[in-house]
Amino acid sequence: MLRMRASEIAQAVGGVLHGEDAVVTGSVETDSRLVTPGGAFFAMPGEVTDGHRFVDAALAAGAALVVAERPLEQDVPHVVVADGVVALGALAAEVIRRVRAAGELTVIGVTGSNGKTTTKNMLQAILEEHGPTVSPVKSFNNEVGAPMTMLRIDEATRFLVLEMGASVVGDIARLTAMAHPDLGVVLKVGLAHAGAFGGVEATTRAKTEMVQDLGEHHVAVLNRDDERVRGMAAATRARIAWFGTEPGPADEPTTLWASDVESTLEGTLATIHRGDESWPLRLRILGEHHVMNALAALTVADALGLDLERAIAALGTMPRAERWRMELLEPGGGITVINDAYNASPDSMAAALRSLAHMTRQAARRSVAVLGEMGELGPLSAEEHDRVGRLAVRVRIDRLVVVGTGAKAIHDAAELESSFGQDTVWVEDAEQAEALLRSSLEPGDVVLVKSSLSAGLKDLGDRIGGV
Repeated sequence: MLRMRASEIAQAVGGVLHGEDAVVTGSVETDSRLVTPGGAFFAMPGEVTDGHRFVDAALAAGAALVVAERPLEQDVPHVVVADGVVALGALAAEVIRRVRAAGELTVIGVTGSNGKTTTKNMLQAILEEHGPTVSPVKSFNNEVGAPMTMLRIDEATRFLVLEMGASVVGDIARLTAMAHPDLGVVLKVGLAHAGAFGGVEATTRAKTEMVQDLGEHHVAVLNRDDERVRGMAAATRARIAWFGTEPGPADEPTTLWASDVESTLEGTLATIHRGDESWPLRLRILGEHHVMNALAALTVADALGLDLERAIAALGTMPRAERWRMELLEPGGGITVINDAYNASPDSMAAALRSLAHMTRQAARRSVAVLGEMGELGPLSAEEHDRVGRLAVRVRIDRLVVVGTGAKAIHDAAELESSFGQDTVWVEDAEQAEALLRSSLEPGDVVLVKSSLSAGLKDLGDRIGGV
């Protein structure tokens, strides 16, 4: 973070400073275990514990300042605020304002029901070749995680890439008001978190917030293949840069588009087009759906005036999308495991199953799908899990292992769809699934492990994958 005095931080967050006007020279943290000398610690109440309990630990680690929601007994410089989360966002906004004034900061915001983290990582790989780049750790994209990413920048930062997630309508608007993105990327509107939002139309309204406040000198990077994202063009004053799988109309062509998409166990191939030019794309990342994420990242690079061929080459160096996202593991014995159990929605589940089916047919290997629950679907849950089971049959997955009560509809639907019943099994938990897999996997099998994080299958994928 920028070097700031405690009095400046108090003014930025609307708080009251107690104690001396200390200077903060380190990072801002909400976890006392991550505090470093000269840093600031935000003590905030949480769902599990209260950050105020860990003030002493933060001070022992060298915190120069504490931001708290009540006066502290410790004799330490601290700023008292009404709401720690609001204060964190206010400080992030001030830091971005100062860095913009002092340097050449470009802010890129990324949202969508699927693909945010992969696209963020792709942008990091492209942009870091052109200047100091800051992007989120893991999937820090909410009202706490996004400001924490913003607070990592300093005067030298050239690019700031932000994931912007939402639990309710209005969340993305609050994040964009902090960061004021120069480019806003919308990947897809799907059923991820639809239960929390109350339906896909509310999800659409939430994702539209990314582009609504962009000005005429900004760029909205939009997925032309998604009907709901396509409609966002009418909600923004920004210049539109389209990406997709078709060249688009002559009067408003797609900026970048892909053809000849092919998914293999060695990676993903496509041809990238811009006008009359074309380049081969070779990703080491598995799954043809990642071509759309690559297109989004490359469209940002193109809008920034960066060399497209160099950007494509940067994507080719990425070993994986992210930990537990279509992560290829080779445990030995001729078995391949694809661990994709960090997140799951109906769209990403369908994409992963189609990729598994295509890759294994091409390689003449047996496909095994180990599927758990997709979370946060609300009243759509039974229908969408049923749909996944039927899709597994239709794309001809060879063996289906369904794990957990919340996912049982996948197994039930697969049994009903055809005579697939003898090739599908339901088990109660990951331990039973592991025992079944270890006794039945054969050399040459390709195993996809896919679920929401809450289903707890990522560790199963690691164990089967030999990690």
